[in-house]
Formats: sequence, C-alpha cells, structure tokens
Amino acid sequence: MTQLFADTGVWVLLSFVIFSVFAFRFGKDKFLAKLDGRIAEIRTEIHTAETLRAEAQELLAQYKDKQRDAAQEAKNIVAAAQNAANEINMKAQADLDEMMARKEVQLAERLKRMEEAAKAEIQAYAAELAVKATAEIIASHLDAATNSLLIDATIKSVPENLSKAA
Repeated sequence: MTQLFADTGVWVLLSFVIFSVFAFRFGKDKFLAKLDGRIAEIRTEIHTAETLRAEAQELLAQYKDKQRDAAQEAKNIVAAAQNAANEINMKAQADLDEMMARKEVQLAERLKRMEEAAKAEIQAYAAELAVKATAEIIASHLDAATNSLLIDATIKSVPENLSKAA
C-alpha cells in the first residue's frame, strides 16, 4: 500500500476526487442556481419567441384578410364602374334614338308643310293661269255688246250676292 501512496497518479486521482467532492459540496448550489437561472432565461426567451411568432402569424392572417377584402372591394368598384358605364352608354343611346326620332318627325312635318306649300303655290299658279287663259279666251271671243250685257248682269246680281253673303 505504500507503493500505492508513492505513485503520483494515485495522488492526482485522490486530489481530483477530493477537489470534486469539495467543489460539488460547496459549489453545487451556486452551479445549480446558475444553471437554473440560465434555464429560466432560455425558457423566457422561448416563451417570448413563441409569443412573437403567434403575434406575427396573427398579423399575417389579418393582413391576408385585409388584402383579400381590398381585392374584393377593388373587384366591386370595377364592377360598379362597369355597370355605371353601361348605364350611361344605354342612356346615351336611348337619348340619341329619341333625338333621332324627334328629328325624323320634325323633318317629316317640314317636308309635309313644304309639299303642301308647293301644292298651294302650284294650285295658285294654275288658277292664275286659268284665269288669264279664260280672260284671254273671253276677250278674244267677246264683242263689245256682249261685254256690256255681262257687266250689266253682274252689277244687277251684286246686291243679291251681298244679301246672300250677309
């Protein structure tokens, strides 16, 4: 056994064991407290990271919802604008059709009035020609004696015609 104590390896081992026991006995509480503190810090960091991750996912979901709502609202605005444009186009077409119909009626009435005026003018001209032709025919075939008889007869019939007219 003396040989055992003479060996340096045994003394190193024995010193190490004694140091380990003292270190374990006196440093165990500090070491465990430090480990517990570090574990608590890690747990706090993990909890904070999980909380931040959950908040980020919630924000992402909210932004996705907002994006989806904005896209739907944009589609609705485009559809409403298209409907309004279609309504305006239809109203403009209806107004144009109505205006064209009015113009056609006005032109038809104007043409009718022009036609009636032309007919009246032609009739007046024809009547004037007929009167002139009749006057010329009568003047060429009527002698002075017959003319004076016609004038006398006409003068005598004027009072009768006036009383009939009144």
